[in-house]
Amino acid sequence: MDQIDLILEQWRRERPDLDLTPMAVFGRIGVLARVLVPRTEEVFAEHGLRNGEFEVLNALRRVGPPYALIPSELSAMLMMSRAGMTNRLDRLEAAGYVERTLDPADRRSFHITLTAAGHTVIDAAMTDHAANLHRLATDMGSEELAALSNGLGKLLSTLTTDPSQHCPPGVTD
Repeated sequence: MDQIDLILEQWRRERPDLDLTPMAVFGRIGVLARVLVPRTEEVFAEHGLRNGEFEVLNALRRVGPPYALIPSELSAMLMMSRAGMTNRLDRLEAAGYVERTLDPADRRSFHITLTAAGHTVIDAAMTDHAANLHRLATDMGSEELAALSNGLGKLLSTLTTDPSQHCPPGVTD
């Protein structure tokens, strides 16, 4: 029995007329998020990165060569404001992980490109992140993980209209 089971038991006693089955799922998702975030952030910190910086480097790395996007594409991929993106990009540029170059086709815009140092740090961080996620899920078999992933994917698709919202940065990247 966990904290969610206790809460459900108390509510069933107080309000037996309510079907609280979904509360178990959503309650556990909330608790998992609070547990997972610090455990993933620890891995990013080992590479000198914050969660948001990892997200930006991860997005640039996974788009493939030439590992470049414009800020509006990054903002959309990471579901964040351009102002928040600017702060992350400033830190990453200062660290030498990205560079900004003017777009020759549109001088009002620029490209954010992963540098060799950025490529190295995100590959190392991603390797450790993947290993960490495997450690965190060690008690679940591959069939259980697949079923959970499919169920959560279905739930996300019913709750969101934007497919980009189906992949939260940092957790599943």
